[in-house]
Amino acid sequence: MGSLQKCTLGDLIEFQRGYDLPKGDFVFGEYPVQSSNGILGYHNEYKVKAPSITIGRSGTVGIPHLLTKNFFPHNTTLFVKDFKGNDVHYIFYLLKYLRLNDYKSGSGVPTMNRNHLHPLKIKAFRNIETQQKIASVLSTLDEKIALNNQINATLEQMAKTLYDYWFVQFDFPDDNGKPYKSSGGEMVYNEILKREIPKGWEVKKLSEIANLKAGGDKPSEFSDIPTEDLTIPIFSNGIINDGLYGYTNSSTIKKPSITISARGTIGFSKIRMNPFVPIIRLISITPIEEFFLKYLEQFFKDMDFENSGSVQQQLTVPQIKDLAILLPSEKTLNKFHGITLNGLLQIENNNEQIIELTKLRDWLLPMLMNGQVTVQ
Repeated sequence: MGSLQKCTLGDLIEFQRGYDLPKGDFVFGEYPVQSSNGILGYHNEYKVKAPSITIGRSGTVGIPHLLTKNFFPHNTTLFVKDFKGNDVHYIFYLLKYLRLNDYKSGSGVPTMNRNHLHPLKIKAFRNIETQQKIASVLSTLDEKIALNNQINATLEQMAKTLYDYWFVQFDFPDDNGKPYKSSGGEMVYNEILKREIPKGWEVKKLSEIANLKAGGDKPSEFSDIPTEDLTIPIFSNGIINDGLYGYTNSSTIKKPSITISARGTIGFSKIRMNPFVPIIRLISITPIEEFFLKYLEQFFKDMDFENSGSVQQQLTVPQIKDLAILLPSEKTLNKFHGITLNGLLQIENNNEQIIELTKLRDWLLPMLMNGQVTVQ
């Protein structure tokens, strides 16, 4: 491998400010408009050929985004105008390592100025082969993470499609294997839901078919990473890594359950197949029968949770324990559970892989960038 060399960030790349965009001028094109917070919309022309990199210039500043399709950089971003012969992917990981958001300026709205970034004194590998080897290791991990996320999204979409067909359109298989409602299955009016439902189906309160529990304080025995003694995941109301907060030594929820975010990202729901600990701002729902599991999760995903807090959105156990749940026949629920169970287990396995791969990537990133780990 080549050796680290002292240089400035401007020796490696040149940033340029993104472009102004007239309001409403980007919604009908094929090229993404990349803002500081992600894709803002779509434009009918691009300004930058991919691959390239943007970072937030105002608002959410300094976070690098790797663009693999031609795009229109919004004026809230800086984009790399010139890579000066350096590997694009290596530069992307270098920018992540440098944590440019630590260099933001402005006492009000945070901003980032390219004239402050170009003179930054850093150490970097200048040899292109070394850059490519480092980028290959990290990119391989990111590609596997992306693949797992794509598989999970596909499995989730398949389950949602089936849920909608069976439990929204009511075309679940009847006794003859035909779609119930489309084949003339009998529907009856339900006073609670104020609509027709298949004959024989019930409506029950959530608390009649599941146990609800509000999350507690963070356990005293706690670690950011799993250890020999601390292996039980702790979950919070976050979305990143599905809310994984850390690890402890014993679980408070032992059966497959659904968690619902009670503050902030209100209503974010997730099935947890293995024992875990929920902490504050997270509600756990443990079905009395496991075949309710995927059905209830999809029910919550389809819900619009009302804002019950005066300042911040909030959910409580008393609010949701009396929710009216349309309850299909046990036969139909069992069939739905059987079809979706393998997908649930695969998603759980993929999520565990994602966590491990993410930790490995985040550990390797600084080690590779500062030369403590080398790639042959």
